[in-house]
Amino acid sequence: MNRVRVTLVSFGADVFASVRRKEQRAWDYCHLRALMQDDRRKSVQPMDSRLSDGNEQNL
Repeated sequence: MNRVRVTLVSFGADVFASVRRKEQRAWDYCHLRALMQDDRRKSVQPMDSRLSDGNEQNL
C-alpha cells in the first residue's frame, strides 16, 4: 500500500505541477484519491462522504 501511495504522490506532482497555490494542490490530491475509490458514484457529495479529510466545498 505504501508503494501505491508513493506512486500516487509522484503522479499527482506531475499532474498538478501547474497549480500554483499549495492549498489547491492539497485538495487536488484529495479529489484524486476519491476518484480512485471503488464506488461508482463520482459526484462531489458521495466522494466527500467517503474521505475522512474530504470537504465538499473544496472538492
